[in-house]
Amino acid sequence: MALRELGGVGTLRELLAYTTRSQLTAALVAGLVHKPRHNRYCLVDLADSLRAVARTGGTASHLSAAQQFGWKLKHDPVRPCITLPRSARKPAGAYELHWADLSERELRRNVTSRTRTVIDCARAYDFDVALCVADSAVREGIVDRDDLLIAAARSPRTGRAKAQRVAEAADARRANPFETCLHVIAMSVAGMEVTPQGHVPGVGYVDLLERRLGIVLEAESLEHHWTKAGLQRDVDRYTKAARLGLVVLRFTWTDVMFRPDDVRAAIEDVVRWRTRQAVGCHGLVA
Repeated sequence: MALRELGGVGTLRELLAYTTRSQLTAALVAGLVHKPRHNRYCLVDLADSLRAVARTGGTASHLSAAQQFGWKLKHDPVRPCITLPRSARKPAGAYELHWADLSERELRRNVTSRTRTVIDCARAYDFDVALCVADSAVREGIVDRDDLLIAAARSPRTGRAKAQRVAEAADARRANPFETCLHVIAMSVAGMEVTPQGHVPGVGYVDLLERRLGIVLEAESLEHHWTKAGLQRDVDRYTKAARLGLVVLRFTWTDVMFRPDDVRAAIEDVVRWRTRQAVGCHGLVA
């Protein structure tokens, strides 16, 4: 569950915020968690993807490429994602197959480039899945939003609008797919203009902040909330927010990933009431 909330991959420090060393060791022994390299833990054995690439003679792409880069995803690929040269025949086996022209470097390294991986995912998948990939890419720091915007503009016409939307929305301030998916839900609510990691004087940084309406959205994981000290920090933090006249909506990973319609309805209800109340600026608007 901890790795699921983290996006399928995490460091030792990230995992120890959720679990213990002994529990992590037991999961490794049982094969539930894999350690592909130093200080990197994941749910999926990346060797499966590499074997699939070798069997097909293709190149790891899309979500499989994102996994190889160690990016956090909304969900793991159901099947290995493979891109083949346009002239290649369809191989036998259960794969997510794509055909495209590949660069010599991509063919040599058996994985699509970082920029191409983001654009491929943006063109192929739903917005929230693709934005999780894009956010992970820009958080890594090797590619930036400008790189993605240029690549999206140069991408094939089919799917270009989707790629441009993802590139424009990519933001390193969202810490993980949990926050990204919550933000995507908020984007779909009329009247909401939220800022990731918005700063509230006296409270600190919050996951998503709607300054005009005075609404805070928090993606609540177990990371900071399973101890007595964590509970006290929560109480202090949200009491301060209430004293500023803010409404704080807190959602769990299960809410966001499996009950998005309920999350959207809750946000819509609060937006409707705050709009009717013609709430002031709460000291947040410059």
